[in-house]
Amino acid sequence: MSDETPAEIPVAPAEIPGVARPDAAVPGAVPPAVSVIVPVHNTLPYLDRSIGSVFAQTLGQDRIELIAVDDGSSDGSGAWLDEQAGRHPNLTVIHQPASGGAGKPRNVGLAHATGDYVFFLDSDDRLGTEALARLTQMADTYESDIVYGRIVGAEGRGAPIDLRTSNGQVSIFDSPVYWTLAAYKLFRRSFVEQHQLRFVEGRLLAEDLPFGIPALLHAKTVSILADYDCYYLYGREDDSNASRQDIDWTEHLDYIGTVLTDVAETVPPGPDRDKLMVRHFHGEILGAFGAPYLARDETGRRAMADAARPLVESYLTDRVLAALPPRLRLRAHCLRAGLTDELTAVIQADTEARPGLPHLDEDGRRYAAYPYFRDPERDIPDACYELTDHLVLRQQLTGRQWTGDVLRLHGTAELPGLDHTAVDVLLRGNGTEHHVTARCADGVWHADIDPATAADGGPLAAGVWGMKIAVTAYGAGGTAAPGLRRDAWLCPQDDDRTGLEPRIVGRGAAGPAVAALFLSEPHGHLHLDLDHEGRRRPLGGDLRGAAACTRFGRALVVARLTLPGCPADAGLELILFGGGQTLTLPTTVERSAGDRLAVRSVLRGAPPGTWRVALRVTTGELLRELPVRAGGAADAGTPLTLTVPKRPSPAAPLRRLRRRLGR
Repeated sequence: MSDETPAEIPVAPAEIPGVARPDAAVPGAVPPAVSVIVPVHNTLPYLDRSIGSVFAQTLGQDRIELIAVDDGSSDGSGAWLDEQAGRHPNLTVIHQPASGGAGKPRNVGLAHATGDYVFFLDSDDRLGTEALARLTQMADTYESDIVYGRIVGAEGRGAPIDLRTSNGQVSIFDSPVYWTLAAYKLFRRSFVEQHQLRFVEGRLLAEDLPFGIPALLHAKTVSILADYDCYYLYGREDDSNASRQDIDWTEHLDYIGTVLTDVAETVPPGPDRDKLMVRHFHGEILGAFGAPYLARDETGRRAMADAARPLVESYLTDRVLAALPPRLRLRAHCLRAGLTDELTAVIQADTEARPGLPHLDEDGRRYAAYPYFRDPERDIPDACYELTDHLVLRQQLTGRQWTGDVLRLHGTAELPGLDHTAVDVLLRGNGTEHHVTARCADGVWHADIDPATAADGGPLAAGVWGMKIAVTAYGAGGTAAPGLRRDAWLCPQDDDRTGLEPRIVGRGAAGPAVAALFLSEPHGHLHLDLDHEGRRRPLGGDLRGAAACTRFGRALVVARLTLPGCPADAGLELILFGGGQTLTLPTTVERSAGDRLAVRSVLRGAPPGTWRVALRVTTGELLRELPVRAGGAADAGTPLTLTVPKRPSPAAPLRRLRRRLGR
């Protein structure tokens, strides 16, 4: 018997009594909805997490085809997979010799896939439990060729992009999808076969570019599913991720040249091509010119620069150059101009020391503090250093709460590399803008939004107000010189929706109003809705009660609710509606912690009929009648009604007695 391992050995799941194995080759069998392809090479410690996340999917296992391709593992990964195949009928394991990268095992998995869709999962990452159900549902809904699920970093590893807005159809030129070309997303399998999309084999890095780029360029519909964490990206404890391995960067840059040639043949010169090239200069081209560049000797550095220069000369248009941040713009300029020493100094400023504070001109323009700025012997243009248009406000809203009528906000905000001297919260609405000055201490800003004074000392008008944070930085010349100002919408972190309940607030002379915080769709920007009538966002969303009545007309009505901001002198009355009449009931009120209220009314001699129950709230000129909902488990959410029977006549007992006596 030969000791040689066959090139590919499919291992079918063991037959399990009573369990039918999905098989598209069986006449009448229904193909799986999705084939999940997992390349495996010496990742035994992570397989339970990765493969287990497929077995844990809410999408039925009979709709999932799991194909694990063991790429010459020597750590027991193959045996572990074979054992799992004996337990899970939808798992197929294929063994092959080590191929030197994820490309070949993914291609082999594609050759065996039978699902309507394919999803590529790395063997050290995992899926969110509902990922496949949600992704395939979106693809079915929008007839998507590709669906991007939200990717999140785990255990300290960052995600390539942060997808925050779901969209059924996006353009690759006006969305972030082109910025992540990695394989972990959902593809329609017929689309993959139509365009013969395959991965480059034998590469540790960027093997997915020749698959991901043409996929995006040819797809009719690309969708984004951003409201669920679909894919968790992990780093390995031994730092053995392919993206962290040392490679031949000169050869890698030559390879990237072939990839970009294909892009250029598909997308003609112009703004659209430039948008794609900005991503490649950020990543594959200039990304190599950091620690890997400094780790080489002078000969190795020149070889890397020589390999990158043709790419710079072919694809670095003025538009691409302007879109790059100064640290990359300077690298690109030095590569194009052959400034080897200057290139090394710029890279060292990033990797071995931090650049100083930006230079500030009298006209308010900012320039990055990299070496050789305005050095007459180098003649590097100021435009390579300018960062005015690239300075982005980094901010977080870390807290919000109401204290009485005042909304208290706090968070962090900075313009990297600049000292800011003014922080304001902007209220924008009704065609106007109001500024509320924030206090800053220990890197945190605090602002109090009082509806009675927020409009430049006066009451804030009724309406919807968007809230932004604005930071202004000044140079050595102080506030007399032009300042650099940036603002950004306030967004609670992690879609935090606490404290959004409508409440009653005072507005001084303008009288009370119903105030409600809400997050705009789809971006989650914080807004304040002030409604002096209280109709847009009703109070008492949790108002629940019960009502009962004896046959003699004695009725009891009780209700409970949360009513934030309700003044102590507010009028609270239970009322009955029916037959065109309104009855106001004598009401007692009990207040407890957390703005909780309990109201109760006892009514004797109520008029007969069926009455709807409501709670009337009166404070100042604000008057709202809030419908009470039934609080029982069987009828929760239905309008609460009180049925009062007709009273028996006084002669009725005497007639019943006579009937019993036979008279």
